Amino acid sequence: MDFDSRNYYEILEIETNATLEEIRNAYKRAKNAYSGDSVALYSLMSQDECDAIVNQIEEAYSVIGDPEKRREYDNARGLNQNQTEQGFKENLNSTPSYTPKKAATEMMSETSTESNNVNQSGDFQYNAEHSNKSEVQVSKISAFNKFKLNFSSDEELEQRIENCTEYTGDFLKKIREYKNVTVERMADMTKISKTYIRNIEDEDYSKLPADVYTRGFVYQYAKCLKLNPDLVATSYIHRLKELKNPTQTT
Repeated sequence: MDFDSRNYYEILEIETNATLEEIRNAYKRAKNAYSGDSVALYSLMSQDECDAIVNQIEEAYSVIGDPEKRREYDNARGLNQNQTEQGFKENLNSTPSYTPKKAATEMMSETSTESNNVNQSGDFQYNAEHSNKSEVQVSKISAFNKFKLNFSSDEELEQRIENCTEYTGDFLKKIREYKNVTVERMADMTKISKTYIRNIEDEDYSKLPADVYTRGFVYQYAKCLKLNPDLVATSYIHRLKELKNPTQTT
């Protein structure tokens, strides 16, 4: 997952001119989307992968969730340069001052304690926790929908996939197209470049990185197509070694 190439605003999926309140809410949505039973529940990512992304989310919020650090970060990257000094201050101070530590503490209390949604007169009382729980549900649904596959099942091809023990680039491409996943969508799901995806399918090993990295790419590719990632990655790398050194594998 190539999160290192994305800036902090992209990691939290917000605009560069977002208010502190918007940053705080985005942080909570992003963290919950990759914590607990959301993405990991659907076996799309390992726990280590989820933890790595959560660390990136924490890092992003620790910087742009702090007004002074955010100003330094923006200046270093040429962001928000057109905003006046007064306008920037108003933007930063448009909501109560939340620090990353405070937000993290609030998240823990919100997920571990039920709030009182009914006041003394028995009427329903809207509160921030109710809103936050709804946002978390939306994040989980979005994460699920991102990796959801919609296609018409082909019994013959499904049987071939089930019995397959040696995956080639051509067969992986056939499965991808069968499951209605474009190269662009595969790149979005895996964070692997479209060029590498095409090189994997073309078995163009001269344009692929070292085997250990290629194996990781194929592993993610297979998971998104709901295949056995270990089997696919191992067999594909064996296939590449055969292509590279045909006399040594015969």
